[in-house]
Amino acid sequence: MTTRTASARYEGFGKDGKGHVSTGSGVLADQPYGFGTRFGDEPGTNPEELIAAAHASCFTMALSFALAKEGLTDGLLQTTAKVQLDKEGDGFKVSRSDLSLEANVNGIEESRFREIAETAKANCPISKLLNAEIGFDYRLNGS
Repeated sequence: MTTRTASARYEGFGKDGKGHVSTGSGVLADQPYGFGTRFGDEPGTNPEELIAAAHASCFTMALSFALAKEGLTDGLLQTTAKVQLDKEGDGFKVSRSDLSLEANVNGIEESRFREIAETAKANCPISKLLNAEIGFDYRLNGS
């Protein structure tokens, strides 16, 4: 079993509050977040951006390992995740995460690539974690 940690601190309440988020690895250390970073253009991060980063990186790694299992050894995978936050009643809900993949992979038929990519999308740990619709599109470059 592997356990990773992150922490968040929020000083003040509501729109006037200010938060900081850190990861156990130290990659993020006291990064600011709050109403202005979540719903405005203030510098800092927000939970949806962090989920998008986690989903994009998890899916891309899962696909990489699946392609290696197929005997492929060289290529490039570039994924962007867009996480959507919607108003729901008095609160909000992350309603979906859309993965967009640009892949440069030689030596695989598109139908087989799509099958492997769809399996990676469904089975990467972050996809399994999210209780939201997960959209997916891709563009395969190569032959």
